[in-house]
Amino acid sequence: MPSLSLENPLFAAYAICASLMILKTVGMAWLTVARMIQVKGGYRSPEDLRKTRLNPQPNPDQLIPDERVERIRRIHMNDLENVPFFLASGLLFVLTQPPLLLAQILLYGYVVSRVLHFAAYYSAQTHDVRATLWTVGSLILVVMTLWTLVAAIAAVAA
Repeated sequence: MPSLSLENPLFAAYAICASLMILKTVGMAWLTVARMIQVKGGYRSPEDLRKTRLNPQPNPDQLIPDERVERIRRIHMNDLENVPFFLASGLLFVLTQPPLLLAQILLYGYVVSRVLHFAAYYSAQTHDVRATLWTVGSLILVVMTLWTLVAAIAAVAA
């Protein structure tokens, strides 16, 4: 049985990658708020127009979508649509006890693909660039998930 301990280099690699992806995803929420404060707009809810310490001069225009805020929201939504699959697939993959080098390539490769996808999206690269980077991460998820499926079927058949 695989050890879900940081003493296990396989699990440690997963823990590093999972932690980085969680921090990146949560960080996008903070980046969205920072951008809204910076541009004093891009708010979504009518109650955001109440006078507060952070919004001392509310203006109805603050509810108009601001592309600088919306871009970060889209990046965050993309993370929310993708990172949970990595967290589940990666853990299941590690439970199959794959070769350490293969696991490191796939796990770290996923993190790199997501960071590069963020950079491409944030800097307004074309869809082709973003899609290529997304595809790399998606294929890594497919490989890890198929590896797990095959291992699980073999375990049931044994």
